[in-house]
Amino acid sequence: MIKAVIIDDEKKSRDALIGLIDRYCPEVFVLAQADGCMDGIEKVKLNKPDIVFLDIQMPDGSGFNFLEAFDEFNFEVIFATAHDQFAIKAIKYSALDYLLKPINPDDLKEAIQKYIEKQHKGEISNNIKVLLDNMKLPNSEAKKIILSTSEGIHVIGTDEIIRCESDDYYTKFFLTDGKTILISKTLKQNEAMLSDFNFIRPHKSHLVNIKYIKSYLKVDGGYILMTDGCKIPVSRRKRDSIISMLNHL
Repeated sequence: MIKAVIIDDEKKSRDALIGLIDRYCPEVFVLAQADGCMDGIEKVKLNKPDIVFLDIQMPDGSGFNFLEAFDEFNFEVIFATAHDQFAIKAIKYSALDYLLKPINPDDLKEAIQKYIEKQHKGEISNNIKVLLDNMKLPNSEAKKIILSTSEGIHVIGTDEIIRCESDDYYTKFFLTDGKTILISKTLKQNEAMLSDFNFIRPHKSHLVNIKYIKSYLKVDGGYILMTDGCKIPVSRRKRDSIISMLNHL
């Protein structure tokens, strides 16, 4: 049995989530509900749940204020939120789960299944600490992201990534220390996550960090030379925009 606590200031949202859990996730048992940040802190410390379903905006503090009250995290967090794009991006960087209100039953079942898989792998996580660290930084600054592989979890700064390369449904990350990390996400998914940190996609198979571009050469159809010596092809339809962007750096 998976023990849960729901923290949300709206009773109708709590009731709706409990109804979905009862119907679609019988393996989850809701131990307690809380109607705000401070009440939630007390309920979680008292009940010691496996999962906390956490609203982001509440009258007496945010979900992030709630998390800051804990030194150690012996529970997983699944955020339940409306369209808060800044918060959602921060949550994605740290590889935590979120459910958009009104909550879709399939999304709920998927989030619970991910929790079960993490539990079996022993990966109930330090991702929350990464999230809190990122929230303290201005939105434009480099952030830490979580990369999950078959070997484990890697905490990587966005400024440590030189480039990414597509490998079918996987993406290979090339880092400043010479290491590579292969994760089971498409290049398109990683492009959406990294686009705020000066990453560009000059070719369908490549995503590069502008910080590590050494030069653009027009020979062989045009390519970008990276600081690690790699030559990145530039697609014909993106050539003019890439050249324009580099001229304005």
